[in-house]
Amino acid sequence: MDDYSWLRIPASDVDRAARALLGWRLAANGVTVRLTEVEAYSGLGQDPASHAHRGVTARNEVMFGPAGRLYVYQIYGMHFCANVVCGEEGVAAAVLLRAGEVVDGLETARARRAAARRDRDLAAGPAKLMQVLALDRRANASSVVDGSGPATLTPPAEPVPAAAMAAGPRVGVTSAHDVPWRFWLAGDPTVSAYRRHTARVR
Repeated sequence: MDDYSWLRIPASDVDRAARALLGWRLAANGVTVRLTEVEAYSGLGQDPASHAHRGVTARNEVMFGPAGRLYVYQIYGMHFCANVVCGEEGVAAAVLLRAGEVVDGLETARARRAAARRDRDLAAGPAKLMQVLALDRRANASSVVDGSGPATLTPPAEPVPAAAMAAGPRVGVTSAHDVPWRFWLAGDPTVSAYRRHTARVR
């Protein structure tokens, strides 16, 4: 199979696509990050944490394909997160890009994330990753595989071996938060800090 085989992994196996993206490089606006942490979301009914689990809306329609595009959404009214769409067209599946290591454009990344005290913290979170890449909602629905969009995904020289990956619960979701669909490079210092979901007391 070719390097972009994760694009064609069925939506029901989106966790496989997420693992396949570890180690890939995402470049945009003068900065390149190596993906060290990702999180899988299925649009099928059994994943209530997915933005698409209730069906197509104006907000989530990008998640239904075609594969290889970015699904960008805003959180807290100010920060942006990006997912890479994968799987067959018509069935929603996407991989949230949670964290990465800046491997090119370090000075630019530092300027964009002046609050980061260490280089390892520059892209250690989905919103931070978007900030160092200077991506926002305008990147929504753009391709990361054909060179037409502001960001481009390229494969690593060698695939990351399964033994180098770790898995655990997802972060920041109120439903299905214990599903172990968050994947990261074991021991990598750029992975975001895990905070287990805590239900609010009413």
